[in-house]
Amino acid sequence: MIKALFFDIDGTLVSFKTHEIPVSTVEALQAAKAKGLQILISTGRPNVLIDNLGVLQAAGIIDGYITMNGAYCFVGREVIYKSCIPAADVETIASYCVARHTPCIMVGEHTICGCGLDELVKQIFYKDLNVSARILETPLEEAIVGKEIFQLSPFISLEQEKELAASLPGCEFGRWHPAFADVTARGNTKQKGMDEMARYLGLKIEETMSFGDGGNDIPMLRHAGIGVAMGNAGDEVKAHADYVTTSVDEDGVANALRHFGIL
Repeated sequence: MIKALFFDIDGTLVSFKTHEIPVSTVEALQAAKAKGLQILISTGRPNVLIDNLGVLQAAGIIDGYITMNGAYCFVGREVIYKSCIPAADVETIASYCVARHTPCIMVGEHTICGCGLDELVKQIFYKDLNVSARILETPLEEAIVGKEIFQLSPFISLEQEKELAASLPGCEFGRWHPAFADVTARGNTKQKGMDEMARYLGLKIEETMSFGDGGNDIPMLRHAGIGVAMGNAGDEVKAHADYVTTSVDEDGVANALRHFGIL
């Protein structure tokens, strides 16, 4: 019996086209919540960038958050799990990017800043993702020295990612956008976040259903009792799901919940 639903945000709950949550999705989550199911967010975004769930937050639908791809999880005001990147690894990645004039975003517990921010960063975050919070350009030392960094987002190619990952065994690399990778401490994925949230809420993993569309969603799609890929997901993501629903803009969440008898 499914007792908890885990949702990615961008491309799953929120449309890339409208930057809004479809009405059908809001209504489906309200109905699931009324039936007693836990509604949980599982995103690569840090809390400081979660600015597009207002309709769900105002309705009191969300029961907990897995953020930064599992590196930082909280329920209400209680942090139930957090794990920062080793300081030496943060310096290695940041220095790699600065030396190559490549943008890199650094995320602390309650802060976000970056080095080498350019028009591509602005295009992706402010236009494509419609993020309202501004990522401030910050000198490297000020950004990382003496700071706990939970996630780094270097704008590197797949080849550069492989090069870096080989020398950083203490880090986890994930990618949902071709322009950049998300880096967390080793072991911190959405699967880890699910385990921490399930432990806190007293759930069994087989009692969970997860929804996603990006590469960073694969760990939780594989791990959940039922993994649902959105119709707008790539083929690799769909290959790891138990079920493929329609796209976020075609009532994908509601259709999947109806398919499995949740609604």
